[in-house]
This record gives sequence, structure tokens and C-alpha cells, in this order.
Amino acid sequence: MAVAETFRVVAQRIGTLPEPCAHCDARERNFCAALDPAEMAEFSRVMTEATVSPGGMLFHEGTPADYVMNVTSGTVKMFKLLGDGRRQILGFRFAGDFLGLSAGTDYVYSAEALAESQLCRFPRRKLDGLRERFPGLNRRLLALSIDELTAAQEQLLLLGRKTAEERLVSFLILLSQGQVRRGLRPDPVTLPMTRSDIADYLGLTIETVSRTFSSLRKKRLIELEDTTHVHLVDRDKLEEMAAGFA
Repeated sequence: MAVAETFRVVAQRIGTLPEPCAHCDARERNFCAALDPAEMAEFSRVMTEATVSPGGMLFHEGTPADYVMNVTSGTVKMFKLLGDGRRQILGFRFAGDFLGLSAGTDYVYSAEALAESQLCRFPRRKLDGLRERFPGLNRRLLALSIDELTAAQEQLLLLGRKTAEERLVSFLILLSQGQVRRGLRPDPVTLPMTRSDIADYLGLTIETVSRTFSSLRKKRLIELEDTTHVHLVDRDKLEEMAAGFA
């Protein structure tokens, strides 16, 4: 297809999308990317937008899983509270990610906004009906669920087989790769989460996380621009460490 024709088709496709989808920067990465403009117009009629302030809860573990959500901006952390009061962070969601899909009737984890976050919410029952009508949506959700399972397996590897240094380095590399997928620069790595959040995700103490950051800085592998931005100075070496080769 000629370049001019490609631009015409893309412009036509974007122009027929309903609001706010036509101006959603994260749409091509969200699960609704599988829908064509006509399907998206119907899809948008069951959608509601929401803004959640930092520290605001999207939903609590054990409550009815009535909504599935797309994150269109911001950052969300997912976590479970253990019986003894400890917290295990399961992962983080950024623009273009989805959350809230559950095999049962209730949410199996809690979700909290780390920064002001914009969301598109879809009632689960209505979404289930649309999934039956739009096969592409089912395939997209399956692909995203597989990605989620892969991320969970990566976390098990982090917690079970890697040293504290390897865990933190792997985490930084994964965040950098995620920035690239969202169309951002790979460096510096942005950390919207606290050191406590990082510790709870990696299965470490806050003190260990802080010492490991200092150790990597002293080795001149990273630079800490501030508490929320990390420059990967020697990325090749860091990737070797993440893979367990160093």
C-alpha cells in the first residue's frame, strides 16, 4: 500500500472513532485495540471514565468483580494482604494495561493508584456479552492474560532464585522495557512507586532495597537523578546481571 494511502486509511480509522477513544494515547495498547471503529462505538456506550487520586483505591480484594478497567494514564499497584498483616505487591499497571479480570465473582487482589490515574471502566456483565459478539476482543484479552501470566512467572523467578541485587536490576530492566512499549525513552527509568513498594514487590526489606541502590551506584552501574528517576549507566552489564551471568 502506498504511503499516502496508508495515511488516508489511518486518518479515516481514527476519525471514525467515538470520543474519548479518538484521542486516547493508550488505545492501541489497551484490550479495546482489537475493535474496529463500528465495534468501538458500541463498546464506548457501556464505558465510563474515572479519575483516581494518588492513594485512591480502584477496588478491594474480596469485593464483587463488577468492572474490568483500562489504565489510560498514571500508575496502579496490585497487592494482596497476607494473614499476618504483611503485604505482597503482585505488580504494577501503567498506561495501556488492563486489570480487574477475574475467573470468579470477586476480585482476587486489591488495586491502588500510585499517581493520579485515568481509567476506562467496563461493566463485567456487559463486557462478557460483547466478548461473545466480537471474537477479536476475546483473542486480545487472551493475549493480555498470557502476558499477565508470564509476568507472574517472572516474579516467581525474582523471589525464588535471584539475589537481592539481581532482583532490583531485573526490576529496573523490566520497567525500562515497559517504557519502550509505551513509546517512551528507555532511560532514565521512572519509579512512581516508593522504596517500600519496591521492597514488597521483590520480597526484600526497605533497608535492603536502599543498600542495593547504593551499591549499584557505587559500582557506577546506575545514577540516581532523584528518588523517582534512575539512569542505567552500564545497561549491558545490568542486563547480564538480570540474566544471572554476572
